[in-house]
Amino acid sequence: MPTSTITSKGQITIPAKVRIDMGLSAGDRVDFIRMEDGHYAVVPASQSIRSLKGIVPRPDRPVSLEDMQKAIIAGAAGE
Repeated sequence: MPTSTITSKGQITIPAKVRIDMGLSAGDRVDFIRMEDGHYAVVPASQSIRSLKGIVPRPDRPVSLEDMQKAIIAGAAGE
């Protein structure tokens, strides 16, 4: 199991194997999420924009600018 030592400034180095497994590279950010049992999970906070591809499904039919404008007006009016 990979381990790290905390420096006097509270910093750690994430072992290379863990960085590779998590897909992390220099400049990436990580989040520390507190779990219900009190432990913390370390998860990547920054992802490539490419990882978002396909997250929003395509509409069944193309939407015109006129339809978009109507939807914006209806949303602003609280309809």
